[in-house]
Amino acid sequence: MRIERALLSVSDKDGIQAFAARLSAAGVELVSTGGTARALREAGLTVRDVSELTGSPEMMEGRVKTLHPRVHGGILARRDHAGDVEDMRTHGIAGIDLVVVNLYPFEQTVAREGVTVAEAVEQIDIGGPTMVRAAAKNHAHVGIVVDPDDYERVASAVESGAGLDEETRRDLALKAFASTARYDAAIVRHFAGLNGGFPEALRLGWDKVADLRYGENPHQSAAFYRSALDPVHGLAAAVQHQGKELSYNNLVDADAAYALARDLSSPGVAVIKHTNPCGVGVDGESATLAYERALEGDPISAFGGIVAVNVPVDQALAERLVEIFLEIVIAPSYTPEALEILAAKKNLRALSLPLEQAAPRGPRLQDVAGGVLVQERDAQLLPIREARVVTERSPTESEWRALELAWVVSKHVKSNTIVYANAVQAAGIGAGQMSRVDAARLAATRARIPTEGGAAGSDAFFPFRDGLDVIAEAGITAVVQPGGSRRDDEVIAAANEHGMAMVLTGERHFRH
Repeated sequence: MRIERALLSVSDKDGIQAFAARLSAAGVELVSTGGTARALREAGLTVRDVSELTGSPEMMEGRVKTLHPRVHGGILARRDHAGDVEDMRTHGIAGIDLVVVNLYPFEQTVAREGVTVAEAVEQIDIGGPTMVRAAAKNHAHVGIVVDPDDYERVASAVESGAGLDEETRRDLALKAFASTARYDAAIVRHFAGLNGGFPEALRLGWDKVADLRYGENPHQSAAFYRSALDPVHGLAAAVQHQGKELSYNNLVDADAAYALARDLSSPGVAVIKHTNPCGVGVDGESATLAYERALEGDPISAFGGIVAVNVPVDQALAERLVEIFLEIVIAPSYTPEALEILAAKKNLRALSLPLEQAAPRGPRLQDVAGGVLVQERDAQLLPIREARVVTERSPTESEWRALELAWVVSKHVKSNTIVYANAVQAAGIGAGQMSRVDAARLAATRARIPTEGGAAGSDAFFPFRDGLDVIAEAGITAVVQPGGSRRDDEVIAAANEHGMAMVLTGERHFRH
C-alpha cells in the first residue's frame, strides 16, 4: 500500500521531525495540527494545516480540531468500496493513508503529586483516540503509528516505494488498539481511585517486557509484562548486569526476595527458595556479616536460591556470594569490584534495583477459574514497639529486637507460618503448614542455630494453646502474634505459664 498523504498529531514529539522529513522526501504530503505542525515547520518542512483540510478552524483551545468528516472520512474510506469512493468525490474528501498519533500524557500527568481533577480532565484525549481507532479499523487501507519506535520501519517501507504491506499494517493496528485500551484503562483507574474502592469494571494494562523460556514448568509458555499502572518501578525496572535470561520462577522468587529485603533494617539480607525465606540476617554495619547470618540459618536450602540485599554489594560480600551456587543476586547497586567478582559465575544473574523503586503500586491480582481476585497490597507493618504487651512479663531489650525480626519475616512466609529468630537472624522457619502447631514444630525441626531465648513470630492468631506449648519446648521466650482468637485468654495464660512475654499487633499477614 503506497503512502501519499500522512496526518501527524503527536504529544510525544521525540523523533517526529526526522520521521516526517523522511516521509516528505519520499513524496508524502504532510498534514498536521497545532504544536506538531509548528515543530515540523521549525524543521523546515512543508506542512498543510488540518484546518485547511477541513475548512474549519481549530476551536475551544484545541479541543475541537480533527473531529470532522474530512478527517475521519479520509481515514475510514474503503478504497475498494465504490460507495465510499463516490462519497469522497461528492464531499471533497482526500484520502489519508497514514495516521501518526500518540495521545495526551494522561498517565504522566496523574502520576504527579497533587494533580487536580481539572488538570487530569484536560489530559483526556478525544480526537487522538478517535483517529487511532479509525485508522486501526481501516488498516486494510491505512497505516497507523502510535509508537515512535515504529518510525524507522515505517519510514524505510515508505522510502522503498512498496509502502506498508498487509502484515505490517495489521501489526501496527494491533498496537494501536492496545494503546487506546490502555489509555482508557488509565482514565478509569484514576477516577475510580478518586471515588475510593474498586471500580465496577476492572480495566488494567500491561506492556510486554519479554517472552520467557517457559512458565513454572517446561510445558507452560510464559511472558513478563510491565504494569501500565506502574511502568518504572519493580522488577521491570531492574537492570541485569550479567547472567542468563530470567525465567518465570526466577522472577517470582526475585519479587519475594526483594520485598522482604526492603522490610529489613539495613544492612539486611534475605535468602529465598521457592518464594519462602530460608535465611534472613541483619547487622548494623556489615552486609557481609548479615549475609553470613542469613546463610547460617539454612545453608542447605540456600543452594540454588536467590539473595536480596538492601544495601550496595561490595567486594567483600561478592567474594562470599560466589562461594555457593546462587540463581540471582539482587541489590540496589554494586561496586565495580563486586561486579568483576560476580562475573566469574557466568550463569549468576546480578540485578540492581533501588529500594525506592522496588515498592509496587496498584492492586494485587490473583487469577481463579473464570475470574480474578483483586486486593490492596499488604503494605503495612506495625512497628513492633507499638504492639500491646498482654503477658505478666514485658519483653527484654534483646527480646524486642528478636520480636522485630521474627515479625518482619513472618509477613513474608507462606501461611500458616511460625518464625523463630534472635535479634540478628532467622533461626527456624515453619512455612506453608495446614495447622499452626505443625508450623511451630517445623520451625523447630528446621532450626540450624540455637532457638533458646529467642522470639517467635506468627502471621496469624493461635487458635489453641498447643502452638505455644511447642514454641516453649523450643526454648522461645517471647512471641509476637496478631491476636483475635476466641481463645486468646487461654493462649495468653499459656504464655504466662511458660514465663514468656507476648505482644499482640492487631494486624494479620496471611500469604496464601
